Amino acid sequence: MYRVVDEELVKECVKPRRLDSHKGENGVVMVVGGSWIYHGAPFLAAMASLRAGADLAYIAAPEKIVPSIRALSPAIIAIPLTDMKLTRGAARRALNLLPKIDAIVIGPGLAAGSERGIELLVEEAATLGKGIVLDATALYRDVLRYVAGRRVVLTPHAGEFRRIFEVDAPSELEERVEVVKEQAKKNQVTVLLKGRIDVISDGVETVVNETGSPAMTAGGTGDVLSGVVATFLAWGVEPLKAAAAAAWINGKAGEKAAERKGFHIIATDLLDSIPDVMKEFDRVEGAEQSD
Repeated sequence: MYRVVDEELVKECVKPRRLDSHKGENGVVMVVGGSWIYHGAPFLAAMASLRAGADLAYIAAPEKIVPSIRALSPAIIAIPLTDMKLTRGAARRALNLLPKIDAIVIGPGLAAGSERGIELLVEEAATLGKGIVLDATALYRDVLRYVAGRRVVLTPHAGEFRRIFEVDAPSELEERVEVVKEQAKKNQVTVLLKGRIDVISDGVETVVNETGSPAMTAGGTGDVLSGVVATFLAWGVEPLKAAAAAAWINGKAGEKAAERKGFHIIATDLLDSIPDVMKEFDRVEGAEQSD
């Protein structure tokens, strides 16, 4: 059995703002990713975290692409790393920021061969109790031993699901739900399997998300999703609900973008739509009681 994500679940996850809220109180996210080819992926994830409501977003990326990232938006704090891959040496630079953040996204656009740096970062972030989102390059089998039982969400598409769990994700929904739940339980992680219908499970509870649009085949929409998941984790939401709410919001943002531009959207159109989706859930702490 599974539950379908709806507005009520999302509302449970959206953190109300205090009237005297200050910078940093509403979540700080770091994205570790990027490579010579992919400077946009970590940017999309970081900007999505800000659009979802995080106060600050850092990107730790190879120093050669940091100028390109900085040119995209002054809202991003970019940290240059010495190597094109996430070596252990490069990862140690990012480690210095861990005490300042609430959640970390690892993998968007990251170069292959970064396993040693990924594992160093994941192990330390998990030890500190940070929310962790693993995507793209960070989705491989050996990383599972570092994240079992932690506040982690894995966000694979079908091919990445096969790579990390060594089983295929069935096309039929009922079977897909069972396989995702089985692997989540076996590995003690929360899995968000992306697809026309997203399947999310922590091995105990399973939910599916039906929002979205065929227009969302554009590259980068998965990076946007990772950033939104990170914001919910930064707010202290449990991984299953963080993944479910983020999937719903990402899909709704895609729907709104497609309403304006048809099948001609790009990932940044989702960034523009996230506030339109999430402002419906905005509320000030205590305001409901005073009404």
